[in-house]
Amino acid sequence: TNENLESRKQFSDCRFGVFLHWGIYSMFAQGEWYLQSGPKQYEYAKAADAFYPHRFNALSWVRAIKDAGARYICITSRHHDGFSMWGTKQSPYNIVDATPFGRDVLKELSEACRQEGIRLHFYYSHLDWGRDDYPMGRTGHEVGKDTTKADFQHYFKFMNAQLTELLTNYGPIGGIWFDGVWDHDNDATPFDWHLEEQYALIHKLQPACLVGNNHHKAVVPGEDFQMFEKDLPGDNTAGWNKSEISALPLETCETMNGIWGYKITDQNYKSAQDIIRMLVNASGRNANLLMNLGPQPNGELPALGLQRLHEVGQWMKKYGDTIYGTRGGDLAPQEWGVTTRKGNQLYVHVLNQSGTTLSFPLKCKVKEAKLFIDGPSVPFQQKN
Repeated sequence: TNENLESRKQFSDCRFGVFLHWGIYSMFAQGEWYLQSGPKQYEYAKAADAFYPHRFNALSWVRAIKDAGARYICITSRHHDGFSMWGTKQSPYNIVDATPFGRDVLKELSEACRQEGIRLHFYYSHLDWGRDDYPMGRTGHEVGKDTTKADFQHYFKFMNAQLTELLTNYGPIGGIWFDGVWDHDNDATPFDWHLEEQYALIHKLQPACLVGNNHHKAVVPGEDFQMFEKDLPGDNTAGWNKSEISALPLETCETMNGIWGYKITDQNYKSAQDIIRMLVNASGRNANLLMNLGPQPNGELPALGLQRLHEVGQWMKKYGDTIYGTRGGDLAPQEWGVTTRKGNQLYVHVLNQSGTTLSFPLKCKVKEAKLFIDGPSVPFQQKN
């Protein structure tokens, strides 16, 4: 639809977003996979009864993220542990009904995003370690599920009912970020997730809502953007991104420290320079950067993460025009850096200059070359 195509353009224009992995797993302070990676957690769900993020302030979050220069937020609505971060009517296992906090954080965040003009996306897990009706995949074998009750059709209806809530009660949603299809990659026979039917439901409810799926495969019909986990498009250091790069809008997601959810011992945050270079490299590859931060169990964003966001924001205030609304430049990424383009302006980001002269082919005539922001002219020669 026209709404969908326009949303894809707006999404690519954003170039920078912030990922938020937040749930009751933050209370254990060991990351978002604690139910799977920790000791046998048959009573994991009891943590909900003590989840009270009393310092959560949606407007403060959104303003800090906006100050960083990010143009959209993607937050975990429901992760693999099955806990819903909104007042869903499909299960009592949610932040409104199962916690003493009793507030719908997604509702508050959606209102704050609209107030500040920030796009809101929802992460949604296709797999569920807590529900018996979810057919067991290659994860979640030590969490006490009753595998005799597996019923995918029942689970599929549950997921679609939840997605309908998210796309009906929370205003315009920029995108749904799916994850977990890989849980059935090793099945003897291909597992049918009924993705096209689910994608059609989303587009029917909100035509402008973009669909992406972190399945680590080539895009399939109904998907509107392609994401690359912990790698730039074309790279495969993590071992997951073996699919070809599509013509759809692209996104790279990465952690600010070493893990997605909050981990109290992980203070190994990337420097602001590292984040900026990652953002520039993503833009030069025609992709967005979705940088993750794991909120604390008390509802605050980690102080060191906030500091990094502020530092990146200072750079974006000065150089954002070379990132926002651009597309990958005329030249493929080089050893020395990347280029981005907006209209008749080509921005040359020099990240690793080994000499004093850069040489590259262009199909257009160069009228002027200069350092950014009213800088001095740069001498150049154009041949042929």
